[in-house]
Amino acid sequence: MAELIERKITIGLLWHSITSDNLGVGALTLSHMAIITEAACRVGAQVRFVVIGTQGRTPYPIQVFEIVGCVKFSLKSLSSYFDSIRLLRQCDIVFDIGEGDSFADIYGKKRILTQAFSKLLVRILRKPLILSPQTIGPFNSIFGKCFGKIGLSMANRIYARDHLSMQYLRHMGYHNKSSEIIDVAFDLPFERPSRENNTSVRVGINVSGLLYNGGYTGRNEFGLALDYRALIEGSCEFFLAHSGVKVYLVPHVISDTVEAEDDLRVSNKLIERYPELRLAPRFFSPIEAKSFISGLDFFTGARMHACIAAFSSGVPVLPMAYSRKFNGLFNSLKYPHVVDCLNLDTTSALQMLSQAFEHRAQLAIEIEAGNHIAQAKLESYTKQISELF
Repeated sequence: MAELIERKITIGLLWHSITSDNLGVGALTLSHMAIITEAACRVGAQVRFVVIGTQGRTPYPIQVFEIVGCVKFSLKSLSSYFDSIRLLRQCDIVFDIGEGDSFADIYGKKRILTQAFSKLLVRILRKPLILSPQTIGPFNSIFGKCFGKIGLSMANRIYARDHLSMQYLRHMGYHNKSSEIIDVAFDLPFERPSRENNTSVRVGINVSGLLYNGGYTGRNEFGLALDYRALIEGSCEFFLAHSGVKVYLVPHVISDTVEAEDDLRVSNKLIERYPELRLAPRFFSPIEAKSFISGLDFFTGARMHACIAAFSSGVPVLPMAYSRKFNGLFNSLKYPHVVDCLNLDTTSALQMLSQAFEHRAQLAIEIEAGNHIAQAKLESYTKQISELF
């Protein structure tokens, strides 16, 4: 390892993105680069990055990191595939964050197959592979379990971002090379906006285009027990009925190419129905999104990294969970205030929303304690990366 310290280390960031339409993936990437840079600095090393994963249409403004390569990983395009191999060959070590929750079978066979194959490719090229803090699974199908096992067996080290993922790793026998950390996006910087001198309460609602459209299939793909559209409409009506409350819709995934994913389209539809709603500005980076969210007094939504932006900036938040990634992560922070859309009915969910809003001052106290836990976990992760270098 002394040999690596004497020169610049080339870091492969697999399943990260600096252009993703999903600002959650961008939040993971920018935060992870900062953590890795700090870890390298502690041992007197410098790093440069190769980014391999999905790509969107809006490059984030990045000035503080050296990026020497960026490519979309695709099994359909030979040029992209061979570009990925070329860049991976340059890497000293590869950190795979799985876009946070893509190493699972809830998004279909194609995604889990691609995820597993990319991990196999890293090992074929004889590069050390670190699975960075992410949700592991769920793997519900035989197909998913098979390729999940293949992917996990390729890793030199595995970091879970929640206790449920860690439980799964123990159950599968990977505990000796696994640790529980937390989502790296808790470290994403932000700039809290100044507030006008008024007494209005600012509420943010993130409407997931993916859930509003019933998933990619349009047929309640994620098996929600409640009516998500009714939940969102009920949430809008609840907040708009309060005098002195300004309600902002906050898109966190904006896609011109994949309509089923796009939060902006459904937000505009809701504004046509409820003209009193306001639309947050279009964000061009995860830091812009978090900075806006940090200026709110209450937040709710189903995009997990929008909820993490609220939590990590101290804003009372009620996440709307469509997979166990929410429950595992927020329970790891001793924060039980999560709408479980897989088990609750719509009426119960709206009651939870009402109670959370009413007791938002208490939520803020619990969030402060939770952020201390998150920062301690991220410090542990930074130390462990330093040891790798």
